[in-house]
Amino acid sequence: MRGALRKTVVVAAAALAVAGAVSQPAPANPLLSPSKLPLQYPPFDQIRDSDFAPALDQGMAEQLAEVQAIADNPAPPSFENTIVALEQSGRTLARSATVLFSLLGADSNPARLKLQAEYAAKLAAHRDAVSLNPRLFARIQALHAQRKQLGLDTEGLRLLERYQRNFVRAGAQLGEAQQARIKAINAELATLAARFNQQVLAEVNDSALVVDSAAELAGLSPAQLADAAAAAKARGLGDGKYLIALLNTTGQPALAQLENRALRERLYQASAARGSRGNAQDSTASVARTAALRAERAQLLGYATHADYVLEEETAKSSATVMGLLRQLAPAAVAAAKREAGELQALIDAEQAARHEPSFKLAAWDWAFYAEKLRAAKYGFDESQLKPYLELKNVLENGVFYAAGQLYGLTFKQRHDLPVYHPSVTVYDVFNADGSQLAIFVADMYARPSKRGGAWANAYVPQSRLLGTLPVIANHLNVPPPAAGQPTLLSWDEVNTLFHEFGHALHGMFSNVRYPSFAGTAVPRDFVEYPSQVNEMWADWPSVLAHYARHHQSGEPMPRALLDKVVAAKAFNQGFATTEYLSATILDQRWHQLKPAEVPAARDVMAFEAQVLKNEGVDFAPVPPRYRTPYFSHIMGGYAVGYYAYLWSEVLDANTVEWFKAHGGLKRENGDAFRAALLSRGGSEDAMTLFGKLTGHGPQLQPLLQRRGLVLMKP
Repeated sequence: MRGALRKTVVVAAAALAVAGAVSQPAPANPLLSPSKLPLQYPPFDQIRDSDFAPALDQGMAEQLAEVQAIADNPAPPSFENTIVALEQSGRTLARSATVLFSLLGADSNPARLKLQAEYAAKLAAHRDAVSLNPRLFARIQALHAQRKQLGLDTEGLRLLERYQRNFVRAGAQLGEAQQARIKAINAELATLAARFNQQVLAEVNDSALVVDSAAELAGLSPAQLADAAAAAKARGLGDGKYLIALLNTTGQPALAQLENRALRERLYQASAARGSRGNAQDSTASVARTAALRAERAQLLGYATHADYVLEEETAKSSATVMGLLRQLAPAAVAAAKREAGELQALIDAEQAARHEPSFKLAAWDWAFYAEKLRAAKYGFDESQLKPYLELKNVLENGVFYAAGQLYGLTFKQRHDLPVYHPSVTVYDVFNADGSQLAIFVADMYARPSKRGGAWANAYVPQSRLLGTLPVIANHLNVPPPAAGQPTLLSWDEVNTLFHEFGHALHGMFSNVRYPSFAGTAVPRDFVEYPSQVNEMWADWPSVLAHYARHHQSGEPMPRALLDKVVAAKAFNQGFATTEYLSATILDQRWHQLKPAEVPAARDVMAFEAQVLKNEGVDFAPVPPRYRTPYFSHIMGGYAVGYYAYLWSEVLDANTVEWFKAHGGLKRENGDAFRAALLSRGGSEDAMTLFGKLTGHGPQLQPLLQRRGLVLMKP
């Protein structure tokens, strides 16, 4: 394949030269070989959009040839010539797909979106061609049958068992007709997922709120007004216009500040209606069709529902376990939210009475605004007091990095010589305490129209002793960019998100496994959030907070009294936060607990959503789901059936925070123990075994309840 491709390129270039169109050969495709930059960091400045298609095509062809050679090997199957060979296969494809799909999330453009649409089904078919290769599966089965006699170490045995299970779960044991249907379903699902992601991105941009005057935006700071004016100008709306860009969550940050209630309602409604407006970006048909196909595939593979299929591989193991936890917590969360709503309503009534104006009933678009007022009344501070002390670069380098230095002995050095895909991206070398390089860290903090919503981490290069690679890990946030010359001041939620995502980065950077299948965050979905949530604990750890919470102009530390108020307010508004999360989590579970015969009744997506929320007792209008179904990207991607993972992981996290505190908190001994026992192991050992080895016990619910200020309802 490589020779044929080179020949094609040479012939084409020669033809163009004869026509006078070129004077030199086209540059080589940088995706076809490992990057020569440090740690195989991607050469973003050399990669053209036109490189992706030939690299993906060649990568698929190469891997199919490698897989067929393994399957046709006349030698008896061995761990080395079958399993290890599979781990080493597909390097060109992995490299090319990783860069493309990372950029689709971080910096999409029409050419990349077109590639996503064109290659979604092709890549799904390629995966099926590997996992449904009968001769290859026969070799894996033969090794699996004699696995106890192979003398494998723990990681090798686990890898063999993983391959056998993955092939079975892909349909390797099904008949020919069933496999054909599985292939068709996988191809259609991949196409639907690509379409959904593009609809969500387009809709969040199209739904941005246009405001005609600064007076309507009372409550925003001068810097925020300048940002809104700049955003409007960038959209070509002209002078005197303002634009409030949306995040992908139902709630929007500006709702906490806007004094104009009518504008708050407009903003909320614009956000909540996304994806269900009957326009070209309406994603409800994609959701309904996806639910139907997943249910059908699960039944073909021998499972009652898609939820059963997915949860078999998670630490929770079953829908009954997950729903048991959610239904245990939901009544307590809703009760707490209703108590909070009562306090907010009392505040509204008192405020309106003081103005001699009629009161109004608390609505979803009022909650954040009056919660901030209540926070100020109860604890003596609001978000606007915190922000001057929370400048982005300072939080990252003197907070996030500082905590990692105290815990793990890490040091960081920004480098300016490596190419980036957007000017706002920064890159750091990461060094161990002994001075050896651990990783490269990419920080992509700012929102932009080409970037999907939310926050996430990804590995451009995963660690593997087999492949001889060290990690290149990226964190992505969606912090609104400031106006030119202005500082980037974070909200407290954004600070927590920064610490959270860096927890994922640590999980990837500390990976010390042999096989790439187990690298970094390649753990069960309901375990992957656990280390990142643990890392949030350092955001308000007194010595860490004091190190980074400094005024962006004067450098003065945040007053001790304000620090104490931040810590005291941790349980504030947790009824709201828990309820909005649980309602979204329950939607995820119920969509995927549908059996094929039940799917037609759910084709009216919004009616199904409303009925689920009512049936599960979380239909409290002032607290809508954090994500409504039409823009719930988690359930159309890798977090399908797995959105509960944040809560499940928080149980483990709360237990681990107690372990850290019991052992002295922020000190190297604790960080080194956490790194050795858990962060370095990736997926090479059973997740709950790793947790138990660290804490000395199984997960306990009480620390989570105490953290969130919840009391379980008596049966």
